Amino acid sequence: MTETGPSRYALRMKGIDIRFGGVQALSSVDFDVRAGEVHCLAGENGSGKSTLIKIVTGVYRPDNAALIELFENPVEAISPVQARARGVAVIWQDLALFPNMSVAENIAFDGLVGLRPRGVRYGDMKLRARAALERLGVTLDLDQPLENLAIAQRQIVAIARALIQDARLIFMDEPTASLTQSETDHLLNIVRKLSSDGVAVVFVSHRLAEVLEIAERVTVLRDGKLVGVYPTEGMTQARLGELMTGHILEYKVTARDMSAAPILFEARGLSVPGQFEGVDLTIRAGEVVGLVGLIGAGRTELAHAMMGMTGTAAGSMQLDGRPYRPRNIREAIAQGLAYVSEDRLQLGLLQKQSIEDNAAISVLDRLLGGLGLISPAKKTDLIMGWVSKLGIKIGLPADAISTLSGGNQQKVVLAKWLATEPKLLILDSPTVGVDVGARAGIFRIVRDLAERGLAILLISDEESEAIYNSDRVLHMARGRIAGAFDPRTTSPVDLEAAIHA
Repeated sequence: MTETGPSRYALRMKGIDIRFGGVQALSSVDFDVRAGEVHCLAGENGSGKSTLIKIVTGVYRPDNAALIELFENPVEAISPVQARARGVAVIWQDLALFPNMSVAENIAFDGLVGLRPRGVRYGDMKLRARAALERLGVTLDLDQPLENLAIAQRQIVAIARALIQDARLIFMDEPTASLTQSETDHLLNIVRKLSSDGVAVVFVSHRLAEVLEIAERVTVLRDGKLVGVYPTEGMTQARLGELMTGHILEYKVTARDMSAAPILFEARGLSVPGQFEGVDLTIRAGEVVGLVGLIGAGRTELAHAMMGMTGTAAGSMQLDGRPYRPRNIREAIAQGLAYVSEDRLQLGLLQKQSIEDNAAISVLDRLLGGLGLISPAKKTDLIMGWVSKLGIKIGLPADAISTLSGGNQQKVVLAKWLATEPKLLILDSPTVGVDVGARAGIFRIVRDLAERGLAILLISDEESEAIYNSDRVLHMARGRIAGAFDPRTTSPVDLEAAIHA
């Protein structure tokens, strides 16, 4: 850490209280970040991390006369615009980008907004956008509409937009959730450079390994209260997980020998030009097959082909020993496949709809009453049944899905697909943006489903996640299956080395 200028602290907060209705979101929380420090804000979803950030950025005001200082200057009433003007920037987990605008326009957006209409100098805009991307070590087509980019590339655009501002305090909320390891390494190097330049960075991530790698201190919140502030030197992932959740989390291999189980799904020579080629894949009933690889290797594209989402694919597929060739996703669902997308916010959920509507949308035909209308009682029974089975924490079924934490939203997505009674469940990066405690809960559900005979294809960007939760792990590279690994004899480090070889 390098301290520059007169400020010792970029941020100091003492005794922060805030209540929403009957819920005490934060209670007597203290938080400080030193100038030039990389600081981690850790806690499960719902612990108060986002609320604390929104107080710093002027979205919320604390209930009490708390102490808040930005760069050692007292702050009382502040708006988000004023917070940005004082040097505070936030990269939110939901990105807040504009899909119909170009990459350059998204990156330079803040500079395009003003009180008076004026012409846009596209040449200058592109120069600024290109410079921001160069700091990330990434090259993107600046004229490309954002909606054409993969999730990882959109995340990079969001990060570049934050870096284009002259910020002295940057909050990064799950910035690496959709990045490959090499892209994550680029970002962590940028964070180190910002720190050496005197910029304070608050890193919020559920990937505990990178938290311990990049941060100097970690502040842990649990249930809206301060657990403590700890140096990361000497801290372990297991201990940090225990501080966040209040109980010990086990990390162990759960692989089983499934070679005697009947084959449920089989692909031979499956190919989609420009996406993947010659893929042979076997998944047995009750087996969890992990699929790892760098973003762009063809993993998600393979899942889309299995779901009938990419049109005609060369090669053959069989399901339960019979030819399987879905022409669209409806046919795939009807024949017993289900797909949990990597993009929960955009593709997995209807953000403006209720919890029960999201859970029921895949099986509306089963909820019809005598007059051909949806039966409210059947819909409520459906959601409450899955709330009980999956341990989903909700208020009322009619509450908006946005009221739930990331982990509970993901469980609703699972409920939506499990309600179709699938034979094969494809999970595409199911723990993106999900905290350590909720991850453990999701994989307990996955193991239970597999024990009951459900075949599962687990696509993951995290080597440890695949090793600990799969019976067999396949490595996909450049559109082909490049290797197979037994989790009982392969460590996460070994698998990482193979992926990045």
